[in-house]
Amino acid sequence: MTAPASGALIANDAVVLGLLAAILGAVFWTASRPTGFWKKFYGVVPAILLCYFLPAVLNSAGVIDGKASALYPMARDYLLPSALVLLCVAIDFRAIVRLGPKAVVMFLVGTLGVMLGGVVAFLAMGAIHPETVAGDTWRGMTTVAGSWIGGGANQAAMKEVFAVDATTFGQFVAVDVLVANVWMAVLLFLAARSEAFDRWTRADLSAIDDLKRRVEAYQAEHTRIPTLTDLTVIVALGLGATGLAHAITDPLVAWLSSLPAEWRLQDYSLTARFFWITVLATTFGLALSFTRARRLEGAGASKVGSVFLYVLVATIGMQMDLRALLDRPWLFALGLIWIAVHAALMLGVAKLIRAPLFFMAVGSQANIGGAASAPVVASAFHPALAPVGVLLAVLGYALGTYCAYLTGLVLQALAA
Repeated sequence: MTAPASGALIANDAVVLGLLAAILGAVFWTASRPTGFWKKFYGVVPAILLCYFLPAVLNSAGVIDGKASALYPMARDYLLPSALVLLCVAIDFRAIVRLGPKAVVMFLVGTLGVMLGGVVAFLAMGAIHPETVAGDTWRGMTTVAGSWIGGGANQAAMKEVFAVDATTFGQFVAVDVLVANVWMAVLLFLAARSEAFDRWTRADLSAIDDLKRRVEAYQAEHTRIPTLTDLTVIVALGLGATGLAHAITDPLVAWLSSLPAEWRLQDYSLTARFFWITVLATTFGLALSFTRARRLEGAGASKVGSVFLYVLVATIGMQMDLRALLDRPWLFALGLIWIAVHAALMLGVAKLIRAPLFFMAVGSQANIGGAASAPVVASAFHPALAPVGVLLAVLGYALGTYCAYLTGLVLQALAA
């Protein structure tokens, strides 16, 4: 893994990788502090923002050169598919079914709200400020759809599938983080007033108490201290499935590329190599979740996947030019319209089916915030419910690749 010549202060990728690892370690160590300054700091600034922002500062200052580095291609091709496999293998469909239909309905409505919201926001900004959605804006929107339905892995997948340039991606990362955290603040505000909300929806809260008991029992049954064998098998599963995805993709793409040009398969990214790598990795993870491999979640399969993911996040951040974030302030208006459509749909359906605020809030955050913040919202109701947020968010990883891709196709058609 050798990077081309660069004028950056640090051009050696081995040194850059060590620097990125130190940044991630420092961010997560400080974010884990239970009291004091860091507790207050991360109550305002999300840790994932720093994982993007600090490498971006180094890139913008000329300390490193993200475009000249070979680290991002490595993380994209090897760590991202492995993260998708390990995050999806944790899915327990039976546990999701036991959450009751309202929890699943609210989660799926949240997914629909993101897909519909993207289309509405695109059309609305086309009428309000057409310059905002001109050109390749739709490509950047696909990365937000990937993030808000699934998570960072799906976001990065959409970046590659729809060929989003680094500047546009950086702008939409800012939109994603800012708008998502505004909405999370709203949900936490509502959580403190859940009784009034549940009276408004006339929700039956007995399922929540039963849910608390089931979650506590599930934790006690499955969680264990991982052994070296566990960790080795987890890594083998992720990288092995990634290798299989690469092995299948090459002949598959070659065959699809040989089909008649009038079929226009390239217009739907069906001849894009990375599209099939991410779809296959997601599919393998889902298939493994029905086998004994799912027991590896008790040993931390999704945590290992998250480590892979955050290394990817840091390598994406090192390609960002922060000076570009202020070039298109109207993108934030687009993001606010987008989240408003999602919120309105969630509130409307919650009232219609008499869903408790817990299901609405966690279903929404499992989409918008993913596994990093859905447990925060869930634990605002009760600490024992935090894993429910993770459970639904992991389901979002499975849907993120597919649904964000479909959203991207619709946005591409609107932009044509």
